[in-house]
Amino acid sequence: MASPGKKSFPLRLDPALYAALERTAAGDFRSINAEVEVLLREALAQRGVKVETSEPSRRGRPSKEKEA
Repeated sequence: MASPGKKSFPLRLDPALYAALERTAAGDFRSINAEVEVLLREALAQRGVKVETSEPSRRGRPSKEKEA
């Protein structure tokens, strides 16, 4: 299941490319999805395409608000 606010789509990759992504992602302590996203952002930056980063989703339990 995709994270809220993220676009999901099917992607077909050559098995050798996928294996290389797995190794690279593991070396960077990232998921394959996160590694693909980083690589795409780097490639776009090299081409001069500016991509705004969205605010990361909040994780964990909501903070308790103090009652007055």
